[in-house]
Amino acid sequence: MHRRHTLRVSGIDCAACAQSIERGVGELEGVVTCALNPQSGLLVVEGDVSEAAVAARVRALGYDVSHAEASPSAPTSFAGAFGFVRYLLSRRETALAALGVLLIVPALILNEGLPLLNLAPKSLVGDVLALGALAVAGFPIARSGIRALWVTRTITINLLMTLAAIGAVVIGAYSEAGLVMVLFAIGEAFEGYTTQRARHAIESLMALAPDHVAVLRPCMDCREHLGKDGYEGGPCPFCGIEEHRVPIAEVAVGERVVVRPGERIGLDGVIVEGETEVDQSAITGESLPVPKRVGDVVLAGSLNGAAAITIEVTRVAAESTLARIARLIEQAQLSKAPLQKTVDRFAHYYTPAVVGIAVLVATVPPLVLGQPFWNAPDGTQGWFYRALELLVIACPCALVISTPVTLISAMARAAQRGVLLKGSAVVEALARARAIAFDKTGTLTLGAPRVTRVRAVDCTNPEGWCERCEDVLALAGAVEQRSEHPLARAVVAALEKPRYAPAESVVARVGEGVRGRVNGHEVVVGSHALFDRLFPHSEAVCSETRALAANGHTTLMVGVDGRYAGYIAVADTVRESSREALRDLRAAGIQRMVMLTGDTLGAAQHIAQQVGEVDEIHAELLPEDKVNTLRALRAQQPRGATIAMVGDGINDAPALAAADVGIAMGGAGTAQAMEAADVVLMKDDLSQLPFAYRLSRAALRTVRFNIAFSVGLKLAFFALALAGMSTLWLAVLADVGASLLVTLNGLRLLRYGTPHAPLISRKTRPVAA
Repeated sequence: MHRRHTLRVSGIDCAACAQSIERGVGELEGVVTCALNPQSGLLVVEGDVSEAAVAARVRALGYDVSHAEASPSAPTSFAGAFGFVRYLLSRRETALAALGVLLIVPALILNEGLPLLNLAPKSLVGDVLALGALAVAGFPIARSGIRALWVTRTITINLLMTLAAIGAVVIGAYSEAGLVMVLFAIGEAFEGYTTQRARHAIESLMALAPDHVAVLRPCMDCREHLGKDGYEGGPCPFCGIEEHRVPIAEVAVGERVVVRPGERIGLDGVIVEGETEVDQSAITGESLPVPKRVGDVVLAGSLNGAAAITIEVTRVAAESTLARIARLIEQAQLSKAPLQKTVDRFAHYYTPAVVGIAVLVATVPPLVLGQPFWNAPDGTQGWFYRALELLVIACPCALVISTPVTLISAMARAAQRGVLLKGSAVVEALARARAIAFDKTGTLTLGAPRVTRVRAVDCTNPEGWCERCEDVLALAGAVEQRSEHPLARAVVAALEKPRYAPAESVVARVGEGVRGRVNGHEVVVGSHALFDRLFPHSEAVCSETRALAANGHTTLMVGVDGRYAGYIAVADTVRESSREALRDLRAAGIQRMVMLTGDTLGAAQHIAQQVGEVDEIHAELLPEDKVNTLRALRAQQPRGATIAMVGDGINDAPALAAADVGIAMGGAGTAQAMEAADVVLMKDDLSQLPFAYRLSRAALRTVRFNIAFSVGLKLAFFALALAGMSTLWLAVLADVGASLLVTLNGLRLLRYGTPHAPLISRKTRPVAA
């Protein structure tokens, strides 16, 4: 049986470091899978291997490792003008890089600047400073490269940079050797800094919840009253219930918590006292506070308004909506998009291929063509020096980091707006979507239909309800009390006062109806199709129900003891957000929008007409019919395009699983919805779906640009190196610059679009998409 170990690795500066650890741990005997995300530092290993062996291998590669906490603590922020400087001084390796800068600057002045101006010749002091910079900044890099070679027999970029620096020393280019290593070390440090910023965007989720809350508990072991009237300890009978400030991890389900005005809510719960407005934008992306009263659900991380409330805790801290969101995002970072996997495979072969080319460049021209091996006195570059440049150019950092930092930034930005994108592969799949299928009830509509008409077979009042109609409604309500379907809830809600006890022996048949025994009678509530087969009824009834269906009503037929008894008409209403959301999706690039529903065609057409933009309607579908329809729709898509499905995450689980991208209406934190789908809309409507779609497309465009830019720059410097028109330090500068540019370009997505209520900072401003 395979074991699963989750550890947190620190000291990772770039995606290449993560790949080195993955290879090293993956070579351990018994390891089946190994995944490490450089943004989160989370390492997940599965297989027949001990956690101690995994930790030992990670430490052997030169990195720190610890147990992963389920809820990571609030991270240290290095934002601000001097954030990078503070980051450099926070770790030994980066501090050595900073020290290398202090040494290499005067070395360059003494050995390059002054001689260039004919003010002084190169000096021994300059050489010593350059070698000192090389030793200080290069020690962590050389150690990491040698360890990787020794432990995993892998040539890493750290080893290549070490060889290039040693080669520069061999030919007497001390300043270049020192500058190469310092530039590389600073570049690595900046990659680590930007990685930390992306990590901070994710971990800041947990900083929204307070550490302590005010719990209402009895005074325990009260010293003031010990001994009074026989009181010897335990709950104090004299003090009663009091507020106790305790850590949120110690609060149990069912306890009551007081939330004062302006405080953040620490735990999920239900209001039992007070009315207020709650800013839950950090969870759902809603821009305006939401009114809350007794019986309403509130979520951890939300901001209470101007009134004090008391809530009854419904989930412990580790299982709160906020904690689950943070956990899902962190786990999602371990997934890799197809494009990212392709880049990783390319980089795996690219580096050793360039090393082989560098060896050929250094040996073939001198041996075959008689070209100079060493640099000539007139400044002409020898082929050994050009080979060293190729070793530097072989660095795959810009290429490897271009994809993950962009996709992680997109996931973090989506979370700020109340959308969970569960993995890099989901971001790419959503970006490729050109068709979206929508469930009707509860997605395009409010999902809270109401009864509009009841007609018994022997109705005595054609203009309204009669006593017999009321009895049909009561019998149906007794059966539907056992159901959670929206139509069933509408029937139950229409009962002013239940006439019968809840039905017994209730049996539901998906897509057809439900039956049960009520007051000794067999009652069936079901679809018209079911009654056409089992319960004879007049053509007049069929005409009435067809007319109702044409106007957007759904009819539930009622049978008692094998005979048709009447029907109940129910109608739903369209969400206001649905109209605008579908228009925005069309404008964003969705070419085909399809409605899937188990309702009648007439009801579906009525809703589609109100919503607009719906291209196709597939009505009267059973769950398996929705799955088959989705498969047919996918087969009709152009090559490379995907299809998405939007539903409630519970009833539509098979259809969501069948789509390339399953999108669930989260219902402000429904646990089942968060587990069932690839994308969860935390606000219970479609308003954030166009944003998520545009964001995913922007992320894919950014990834493609970054890859093209990285590869293009490599090819350009490859040609310059072969032509002898480049230098070691220029090659390093270009490589570091490329890494920084693609990283910063990916991080732009953290501020994509107009922010509503960002998690990273409370002070943000709109940025053009």
